Amino acid sequence: MVHGIALGRYVIMPDHIHLFVSGSDGFELGIWVRGLKRVVAAAVTGGRTGLWQRGFFDHVIRNSESYSQKWDYVRENPVRAGLVRTTDQWPFQGEVVFIEHR
Repeated sequence: MVHGIALGRYVIMPDHIHLFVSGSDGFELGIWVRGLKRVVAAAVTGGRTGLWQRGFFDHVIRNSESYSQKWDYVRENPVRAGLVRTTDQWPFQGEVVFIEHR
């Protein structure tokens, strides 16, 4: 964890992104997401606005079963979108750090 925040698994899609994030006590996901959007937009567009939709959707994962189910669902996104035939073929996925899930 860096600054009490861990970025775990991710899948980057052409029009959205899935991130598994963990934070220490007091972590405010909304503030972190706004900052991430700002930094990525500046890097990708040179500071132009309009790259991201407003807001975001989050889901709290409470146990290892839920974590596994959510990861399986997220990994299937490129297959459901017709971009690849199997999840292993999608190159824009991975894990930055392991997030322990109980």
